[in-house]
Amino acid sequence: MLLIVSFVSPEVRKAVLTRRQLHRMVAAALPAPLLAAKADSRIRGVPIGAQSYSFRDRSLEEAIKAMNEIGLTYCELWQGHLEPRKVPREEVRKWRLETPLSFFTEVREKFRKAGITLCAYNYSFRDDFSDEEIARGFEMAKALGVGVITASATVSVAKRVDPFAQKARITVAMHNHSVIKPNEFARPEDFEEAMRGTSRYIGVNLDIGHFVAAGYDPVDYIAKHHDRIPVIHLKDRKKNQGPNLPFGEGDTPIRDVLQLIARKRLKIYAMIEYEYKGADTVEEVRRCYEYCRKALA
Repeated sequence: MLLIVSFVSPEVRKAVLTRRQLHRMVAAALPAPLLAAKADSRIRGVPIGAQSYSFRDRSLEEAIKAMNEIGLTYCELWQGHLEPRKVPREEVRKWRLETPLSFFTEVREKFRKAGITLCAYNYSFRDDFSDEEIARGFEMAKALGVGVITASATVSVAKRVDPFAQKARITVAMHNHSVIKPNEFARPEDFEEAMRGTSRYIGVNLDIGHFVAAGYDPVDYIAKHHDRIPVIHLKDRKKNQGPNLPFGEGDTPIRDVLQLIARKRLKIYAMIEYEYKGADTVEEVRRCYEYCRKALA
């Protein structure tokens, strides 16, 4: 463009736009949101987000606002942010079966408008769930637009849930705690039992802090079973049923876990689950996120 301009008269030259001037004019005409880079809390290929349970002290709308403030763009939605809380079991069951699916599509839209990707819905299947209640969980997940349900479930319910998961083509990832109890998830053997004889739609939502507190190595487990782990929970705990602590103060190898996911390019969502005692929820989750950023720097 500049070479052509050099051979024309000064009058014509003034009328000719350089490429840079043209780009400036186009940019000035575009709305501001189109010019801004899209926020993304994926670091070195690892999508870092939050289990919305981290913001259990506030409403769903306030939790979404908090995630925006922190810069988190991935979320595992806690069922407690949608379901009625502190009510009798039968009222919760009624709510699950009768709430229109449009309610869940509206929730999905709230996250979309906020620029947050919903990667999983927490819906904890238990032995007292009816078949209708199990089926409804998959309908909710589809309305929310997620392909994963995380569940603090029982080992025995996995085989009941599996046919529904296969039909919906939605993975159910079982969440572990640290205390070893019959029919609950804590040990590698518990996950193994749930996945034995079931389809690939039964998987693991590994809470690495609880896993360490129970005496196990999350790095080794993820390295061996990553193909069955769509989501992990990030928290820091001491060994031997030790307390939850700020990231970097416990025995949980958070950095090693994140580095493994990045190095091996594993398809795993890493969700911060804030449970230790801190002064302000938003600031503490921000602190957890900064720890993850530095761990992956």
